[in-house]
Amino acid sequence: MSAQTLDSIRVSLITCSPGKEVYQLYGHTALRCENFTQKQDVVFNYGIFSFRQPHFVWRFVRGECDYMVMGIDWKYFPLDYEERGSGIVAQELNLTRLEANVLYAGLMANCQPENCEYRYNFLYNNCTTKVRDMIEKAVMGRIAYPQLEEKKTYRQILHEYTREDLWAAEGNDFLLGGSVDTVLSDRAAMFAPEYMQWFAEGAQIYADDGSLRPLVKNTEIILQERLSDVGENSSPGYQKYLYAPLSVACLFLLFCVLVVLLEKAIRRMIWIWDVVLLLAQGVVGCILAFMFLFSEHPAVDSNWLLWPFSPLALFAIPNVVLAAIKRRRTFWHAFHLAYLTFFIIFSHWIPQDFGQIVVPLALALLTRPVSYQIYYKRNRL
Repeated sequence: MSAQTLDSIRVSLITCSPGKEVYQLYGHTALRCENFTQKQDVVFNYGIFSFRQPHFVWRFVRGECDYMVMGIDWKYFPLDYEERGSGIVAQELNLTRLEANVLYAGLMANCQPENCEYRYNFLYNNCTTKVRDMIEKAVMGRIAYPQLEEKKTYRQILHEYTREDLWAAEGNDFLLGGSVDTVLSDRAAMFAPEYMQWFAEGAQIYADDGSLRPLVKNTEIILQERLSDVGENSSPGYQKYLYAPLSVACLFLLFCVLVVLLEKAIRRMIWIWDVVLLLAQGVVGCILAFMFLFSEHPAVDSNWLLWPFSPLALFAIPNVVLAAIKRRRTFWHAFHLAYLTFFIIFSHWIPQDFGQIVVPLALALLTRPVSYQIYYKRNRL
């Protein structure tokens, strides 16, 4: 590529702040290329997917998501973010003319139909890491990034983005196993758009010719983030507390305790409630087991929640119902009592952050074998 054929291109790293919807919570990263020679202003977005892909839902569950990169006219890109109140920051990259042209050519090549799809991975290969990798390939040298003063885990970073959506946080904690609780390298932390923005701001390019220059030439706020007023779009404090996952889990535990007291008062077991709990426990266990064994989603294959939420609960339903009707002991209750008790006792030392609701839910499940042990003792079974 000769100097005469090089276009005048300005490349900017675009970082969009998080929105309120679940799929918007983590923000977004893209690359803007302003080609002044050809009078083009294109933003390259690696976060495109289509519900029309064959078996999309099934492939999504299995972690076989194919995302696409697409170049669109810049004037359309900010509209959605402006509507939802998210901010947009542009960091103009300090690239040479040759590097900018190499990057632009690489992005255009990626947009070709035969190249545009890639296997998306939320933590390891997403719209942010793809942008970082394309920048690094175009630079004639190497990029040295600053170091985080405080090392973090994937889960800690995810919690930063879900602190206002407690149910999304608990959902993540339920599905993601212990491998997201290991301390990350700085490079791994770049999976999050705003972290990538921070790393880029302090990065230096060590060029092949021995020169040194910052990766970012200047930073511009394209769109100011609009924070919604408290009270306008937010629930009152007491409602937010009442519907918080921990509150709901504790209320459920309280209800399970009341069922035990009722059974003690009427001197009979409410086996319908056993069926409900075992069915819920078993279905959750089947979902976790499926993700553990068959899904390519990151970190779901190291989930210790298969301990308290076991698919074995489904197989116990006929045995428990029959034993309750015929008023006799069943091995399941002793087994259930033992393994739930062990989990609750040792949960603090298991190398996985279980969030806030797992232990209350495990205690709620524990009320069933405890109630049966009381019943056995009272009736000398």
